Amino acid sequence: MLITSKTRLYSRINSTVMLVLIVSLAGLLGWLSTLHTWQSDWTRGGRHTLSDVSKQVLAKMDGPIEITAYAREDVGLRDAIKKIVGRYQLVKPDIKLHPFVNPDAVPDEIRNLGISGDGELVIRYRDRSQHVQSDDEEEFTNALYRLVRGAEHWLAFIEGHGERSPLGQANFDLNTWVQQLTNRGFRIQPLNLANIQAIPENTQVLVIAGPRVDFLPGETSLITDYLEKGGNLLWLTDPPGNLHKLDALADQLQIRIEPGTIMDFAGQLIGLDDPAIVLQTSSLYPPHPVTQGFDYTTIFPAATAVTFAENDIWEIRPLITTGDHTWLETGNLEGDVNFDEASDKAGPLAIGISLEREKELDEGENRVRKQQRIVVVGDGDFLSNTYINNGGNLDLGMRIINWLGSDDDFITIPARIAKDTQLELSPFAGVIIGFGFLIILPIALLTIGLTIWWRRRKR
Repeated sequence: MLITSKTRLYSRINSTVMLVLIVSLAGLLGWLSTLHTWQSDWTRGGRHTLSDVSKQVLAKMDGPIEITAYAREDVGLRDAIKKIVGRYQLVKPDIKLHPFVNPDAVPDEIRNLGISGDGELVIRYRDRSQHVQSDDEEEFTNALYRLVRGAEHWLAFIEGHGERSPLGQANFDLNTWVQQLTNRGFRIQPLNLANIQAIPENTQVLVIAGPRVDFLPGETSLITDYLEKGGNLLWLTDPPGNLHKLDALADQLQIRIEPGTIMDFAGQLIGLDDPAIVLQTSSLYPPHPVTQGFDYTTIFPAATAVTFAENDIWEIRPLITTGDHTWLETGNLEGDVNFDEASDKAGPLAIGISLEREKELDEGENRVRKQQRIVVVGDGDFLSNTYINNGGNLDLGMRIINWLGSDDDFITIPARIAKDTQLELSPFAGVIIGFGFLIILPIALLTIGLTIWWRRRKR
């Protein structure tokens, strides 16, 4: 094709027209995006839209939500607040974000409300309110969770017998699990039975978390009296099944904590060398409200079996059961461990069971019927700081507490909002990648460019 001044002019005009059209189209799309709220999030983790957890919590809230943001005139901060609130408004349109309030302009209001930071939100639902000091979705949703839960729910953890501490940071303790319970509106109270005459009436669930020292007779009586009055209980025990003088409690529940440790060699398929670690897949869970729709694998690092017989007092159901390949080892765990038909108990075995009954109680001059719920699990390690974040351990622990507290609407809501997938590199791998991108790759590109230039120059 012969290039003339006329063709050059046509080419320039064509390029200019195309550029104007592209810029105009981009501007038009930008303008349309401000008029419509529809959006599509193609990120794998859904980082630009609400998680399913948040949507499930919003579905429980049947009234308007009002939000007041106390933020200084910082465009970035206010835009971040608008962005996070906007995500919730797309799912629940009756969420109202009031005009921003500069905290410096209303010092009395700030003091009365207890506002402690720039950008703090006050979320109001019905006659309750919660404060949020971050634009993080998990913190925001936890605040909504506490609002919809309503009344205070007290969990009392018995202490004084070497139990796992709800506030302790040791591997053995339960602080990680308890922190999630606190985020969801539960109140935690350590309880020393030696210092009280009765377990407080506002205790929603009493927790016995793996005692290592024997109970006194009077302490055991406090627990049995609490159950006789319709109290709910979570009892975590550990191998080899030592009751620590809680025999009266086991008799009251008509259950037996078996002596021994459950063996499960299925874990070797995924690299677990210790057969005492029980791998619980979703297919092994029996039908139960706690495990309905529960699709996670859970790990029980050292468990014993809980057995029971049918009776007229309690409706007892297995909650966590092992596979046919497991057995309860009653002998020494050192060296090679093999099933002994004479002394060991073959699977399937119940690691955890639930008990229910309707209890008639006196409330003033009236008789009322209360649903009483109890869960007994032959392993406390699965909720410990060491193992709580493995598989579905945290979700299972949250489901159990919600069921015990009769918060059935919250049982299936996951414990945590899934975060974006992160790539964790070792220091050596980080150095190699950094060295490659900063030095090797630029040198390689420069070498290729110089080689091409040199060859063309010699032609």
